[in-house]
Amino acid sequence: MHVINSPVRVLIIDDSAMIRKVLAMGLSTNPLIEVVGTASGADQAFQMIEELSPDVLTLDIEMPKMDGVTFLRRLMPVRPIPTVVISSATQQGAAITLQALEAGAVDIIAKPTLGTGNGLPVIMAEICRRVQAAAHARPFAGQPVAARLKAQRLSRPTAPSIIAIGASTGGVQALAQILQQMPYDAPGIVIVQHMPEGFTAAFANRVDASTAIRVREARDGDPIMPGVALIAPGGDRHLVIMGKAPYWHVALIDGEPECFSRPSVNVMFESAALRCGPNCVAALLTGMGKDGAQGLLSLHRAGAVTIAQDEATSVVWGMPAAAVDLGAAKHVLPLGAIAPALIDASKSLVSGGRNRCSA
Repeated sequence: MHVINSPVRVLIIDDSAMIRKVLAMGLSTNPLIEVVGTASGADQAFQMIEELSPDVLTLDIEMPKMDGVTFLRRLMPVRPIPTVVISSATQQGAAITLQALEAGAVDIIAKPTLGTGNGLPVIMAEICRRVQAAAHARPFAGQPVAARLKAQRLSRPTAPSIIAIGASTGGVQALAQILQQMPYDAPGIVIVQHMPEGFTAAFANRVDASTAIRVREARDGDPIMPGVALIAPGGDRHLVIMGKAPYWHVALIDGEPECFSRPSVNVMFESAALRCGPNCVAALLTGMGKDGAQGLLSLHRAGAVTIAQDEATSVVWGMPAAAVDLGAAKHVLPLGAIAPALIDASKSLVSGGRNRCSA
């Protein structure tokens, strides 16, 4: 467990000597991080964990003898150390990395490309930020995945509505649990999950295989439809909600990062407040930083039902905590209660008769 006000003690695990060197040099430039060692494989890592008691691990997935996923599956049940996966964004690498998140890793970031020159300091600054945040994470803080509600339906038609969800660190597991509980006729869902470019499509495909609704990476102009969840693509554009009820659609737009993030939860929530107002049900899940807090407040003021994940079930209680501090969350709920609350709030739009979207 990381001691507050002391440097974060990091163990780097990667089979590439060059990557170990680059990461060690980059992390060591931050006075709030101490690299306590580097390991070239899983066996050496297990030994060094016992000797050094690091606060955070950085982990490569594709290693000889024992891959990173197997390593996590053996480590986490006996010693749950916050782990940041640094992985290739290839299609195969992204799919394997998602398995690592399911095995207990708290965050992912694309592996720095050697020869990026002046871009390397920017990449390393982001890795440092993720490592510092991971020191405060709690692996496996969430509840077990609840049974899917594939046979359930909303039971009666609802007013046009949208479910908007934002998440960051720990969000992959939380989103999977929520989406697996959604009935096939759930309102259209729009999601921003902080994730590197190249990983969101793999995440959508993986979750889609276990849900009653369709889950896919959003494309510019996609309509927001019942029974479909759209995940903002990682990369260099924001996702916003456009149009009028019931013909909303998403747009991918250029813009500066907000709260260090692009796509940003704030940007998506603000567009939902403008376009949907009281016809939106929104949830801000586990994650570091403050992205989404101000946007959730705008939704709350616009009449939307707003939910923040509670501290006990969050891997990192940063974004939800910021929303609670602002008074943006009408409800603060454990992860297992969020999907039922989203469904119930969507049903309530019928009896309330609210359909006052902005033009």
